[in-house]
Amino acid sequence: MLTTNPIFRLRAELLTKIRAFFAERNVLEVETPLLSASTNPAPHLQSFTTTLELQGAPKIYYLQTSPEFAMKRLLAAGSGDIYQICKAFRNQEIGSLHNPEFTILEWYRIGFDHHALMDEMDELLKNLINAPKAKRFTYSEIFSNYLQLDPFASELSQLKLCAKNRGFVSIETSAEKSVWLELLFTNFIEPQLGKENPVFIYDFPKDQAMLARINQDNKTAARFEVYYQGVELANGFYELNAAKEQRERFLHDLEKRKELQLPTIPLDENFLAALAKLPDCAGVALGIDRLLLLASGKTSIKEVLSFPIECA
Repeated sequence: MLTTNPIFRLRAELLTKIRAFFAERNVLEVETPLLSASTNPAPHLQSFTTTLELQGAPKIYYLQTSPEFAMKRLLAAGSGDIYQICKAFRNQEIGSLHNPEFTILEWYRIGFDHHALMDEMDELLKNLINAPKAKRFTYSEIFSNYLQLDPFASELSQLKLCAKNRGFVSIETSAEKSVWLELLFTNFIEPQLGKENPVFIYDFPKDQAMLARINQDNKTAARFEVYYQGVELANGFYELNAAKEQRERFLHDLEKRKELQLPTIPLDENFLAALAKLPDCAGVALGIDRLLLLASGKTSIKEVLSFPIECA
């Protein structure tokens, strides 16, 4: 079903507010390509591909899962603080909170760490949807609060028992600890988060760092996620700017993709080269469609899109 006119207007109002918010802070709006010769190799991200026909030499290009790599290349070239509102694409993601094509807001602030960026995100949510002040918990605290577990000290057997006691058994018993932590977080913590106030969860395990720095404790990553009314809205990093370390992470991701029999992806050498010049900064990506979902009181992404994938 196509969305109705009030949703069109609400989306337009949100986008106007976003642009005004960043204009007041002298953050520059930019555009970057949706098509690229490479993309993020993380095993949980499945990209759409297309073939560029050029002088009889076809080449695979990828629809971007986020504008992150290109925006960091702009930062490395001296752009200063930047933001972007654009489409992003992820294959195999359809549901009440997922559409394969979606709208994303991504921004980067030079001189910020992830705590400073959480402060700004808090202000943005208040400005856009009148959200109350957010609460903050570390990844460790949230596991203790909801599951009475220490995610770092708990043995694999304890995590399995915790899931089993809550009626969850449909998982490979040989799965590693990180998989069980993700299962527990997604199924038994995430739906309860932010029922009254938005909630920031920060300092995830370092094997979930993605493109974030590792904290001085050498066990947690300088990364945060934002939840409101049980919906994950955003994912942010105190950005890693060490090309060697990022290359090693990508190579690990490619090995994992090989194990899972997923298509291999060429490393983005342009991005890796830019990391050497990336200024000290923090960045975050926020799902506009999910934000609109909360602002409108709807329950499914389909209700806030002009043409969900079924109607495209």
